[in-house]
This record gives sequence, structure tokens and C-alpha cells, in this order.
Amino acid sequence: LAPIEFEIVAYDFGIKKNILRDLRSVGCRVQVVPANTPASEILSRKVDGIFLSNGPGDPAAMGMAIDTIGELARSGTPLFGICLGHQLLSLGLGAKSYKLPFGHHGGNHPVMDLETRKVAVTAHNHGFSVDAKSLPDGVRCTHINLNDKTVEGIASADSPVYSVQYHPEGGPGPRDAAPLFDKFSDIMRALS
Repeated sequence: LAPIEFEIVAYDFGIKKNILRDLRSVGCRVQVVPANTPASEILSRKVDGIFLSNGPGDPAAMGMAIDTIGELARSGTPLFGICLGHQLLSLGLGAKSYKLPFGHHGGNHPVMDLETRKVAVTAHNHGFSVDAKSLPDGVRCTHINLNDKTVEGIASADSPVYSVQYHPEGGPGPRDAAPLFDKFSDIMRALS
């Protein structure tokens, strides 16, 4: 394990224990908070980073969380979301979501990183997706699903904020995307 270097908050929308292990492995001490924790409470803690967990459901039905995450995304604090956390971050930044006809499930979805052009085999378990056409100015699609071209990742041009739709902590399952946790620690290190 890496020595503790960062204090972060993880919003629990249905967090998995393996996520906490992966965050700890890159030097994070994690404070898990309920999904309804206000942004002001998190920002008063002066943490090094914020993590938005996976979870079930329709992201558009979580209005309070969307508003909170929008405020956190504008704070300048590094923020990383996965699965539902990705969808909520996208909506907090102004995008829209939609229900997929069949959803994405299983550990065999090829996802391309649009910057590196590398393809990772990824684990999925979701029924909604971010609408690529609704991404606002300053937010770019960073990853796409090669099966159906849906948005699999976003990043903000204005702040240290990014997310992915799939599960980099997937276990059992592919671990191709595990370096996304290292990316989070690299961003926090660069800003500290």
C-alpha cells in the first residue's frame, strides 16, 4: 500500500468495498459520507479530493445530488466519479441522460480512451447513459463504448474533474482501467 498522502471524501450512492481498497492503495484516507451530504459541509473539510461512487437508479431523479455535485465540480477540488457518479457529475455540469434500451451489463465492454486511442476491456452494470449531444461547452467526452458509441467518460476543461461510466475497480472482472485511481492521486498531488 502507498503511504497516506491524501484526505478524500467519497459520496456513497451504493459504494463497493473494492473501490475503497483501490483508493487506499493509491494513498487516500477515505471519509465515506451519505449521498445527501451538502457541498458546504464537504468544502469546509478542505479535503484533497472528492469521489462519487457507483450506485443504482435513474440519475435524473436525484436532483439534490446533481445540484450538490455541480457546486463541488465548480470548487476547484479534484473530483472523480464512476458509474452513477459519472452520470451525476455529467448532469451537475449541465448534460442530460437517457435510458438505454437494454443497459450495459457484464465484464466485456470495449472502451476507447479518445486521447490515447487505447482500448480497455471494462465491467459495466447500468441502465442509463449520458447524452453526448448535451455535453456543455468546456466538458468533453474522453471515452466511448466501441459497441454502441455511448459516452463512457468525461472531463472538464476548466477544473480537475473527470469520470467514467464503467467500473475500474471491477472484481472479479477486467482490471484494464485500474490506473484511473492513479490518475486521481496524480491530479491531487499536482494541485497540493
